[in-house]
Amino acid sequence: MATATGTMRDYTLYSRELQEEIGLLVYLPSDFSPLHKYSLLIAQDGKDYFMYGKIKTVIETLMDEGTIDRTIVVGIPDRNVSDRYEKYHPAGRKNEAYIRFLAHELAPFLDRELPTYQMGKGRALIGDSLGGTVSLLAGLLYPHTFGKIAMQSPYIDDSVLERIRAFRAPSLLSLYHSVGAEETAVKTTDGHVRDFITPNRAARDLLIEKRFPYTYHEFAGGHAWTYWQPDVPRAVSAILSL
Repeated sequence: MATATGTMRDYTLYSRELQEEIGLLVYLPSDFSPLHKYSLLIAQDGKDYFMYGKIKTVIETLMDEGTIDRTIVVGIPDRNVSDRYEKYHPAGRKNEAYIRFLAHELAPFLDRELPTYQMGKGRALIGDSLGGTVSLLAGLLYPHTFGKIAMQSPYIDDSVLERIRAFRAPSLLSLYHSVGAEETAVKTTDGHVRDFITPNRAARDLLIEKRFPYTYHEFAGGHAWTYWQPDVPRAVSAILSL
C-alpha cells in the first residue's frame, strides 16, 4: 500500500537572537486538520532529514500503524558547514543564541502558526552528529519547552558530559540515543579525526546512572546517513510512541 502524503509549507521568521532570517520546512501530514492538535518533531539539518532521512514517509507510516500521535515535522535547514558549526557545536560562537532561538522564538512561533499541544512533551527535537548535540543541549536547558530528544551519533565532549551531570530533573526529558559501533575515527568539519563511540558510551552510562527515560541503540556502521536513515523510524518511535 502506498504511503499517503501530506503538504510541505515554507515559513520564515526573523530571529532577534541570531540577527537573521530563518527559513523553515514544515510538513503537514496527510491527515492534517486545524481541528486537531499535533505533536511537533523539530529537525536540525532539516533538509537532510527530509532528503536522506525520509522523515515524511517515516511519520506517515508510524501514524498509519498507530505507533505515534498526529505529528507535524519542522525542518530547520543549515546555511553552510561553518554556520552549522557555529550554531550546533557547544563551543560555537552562535550556539547559545541558537538554543535561545529554539526556545524563545521558534517554539512560540510554531504555537501561533500551527495547532500544537503547547507543552514540553508535545515538542521533540531530532538531530544527527552536531545536530544531535544541540538538540540535547536545548533539552537540558529548556526541558519544559522540549521534552523529547532524539540524537543520532551526537558529538560528545567533556562540556556536554558536564551538562548532563549537572541536570537535576531527568524525569522531564525522554531521550533516544544511537551511535555506530564503527565510529572510532570520524572526520569532523573542523578537519580533525575523532573517536565518537567512546564518549557516546560515556554519555550512555551517565544517562542511565541519572535515570533519564532513555533508549540507547548501537548500530553496526559508521558516521553517515547510510546508517542513520534506517535508524530514523526507531528514533521517532522511541520518543513519540503513544
